[in-house]
Amino acid sequence: MAKTSILADIAALGFEEAMKELEIIVKQLEGGQVKLDQAVQHYERGTALKAHCESKLAEARTKVEKITGIGKALGLEPVSD
Repeated sequence: MAKTSILADIAALGFEEAMKELEIIVKQLEGGQVKLDQAVQHYERGTALKAHCESKLAEARTKVEKITGIGKALGLEPVSD
């Protein structure tokens, strides 16, 4: 699977789906259940999943800060969803 298709695939995932897949990958890697080539692929996908989850959390944090007024103190604009 090409790297761009991996990223597009991950971008389509919601936070919970990405976390669940990341947990499965981590368990497989920690358990030594995969061969080296597959482990490298899993690690690469896991890294992209982790970055995706962090991005989703940052988006959620920003929205909560805007809603609660913390964002106003930080100079953030109101949510316009």
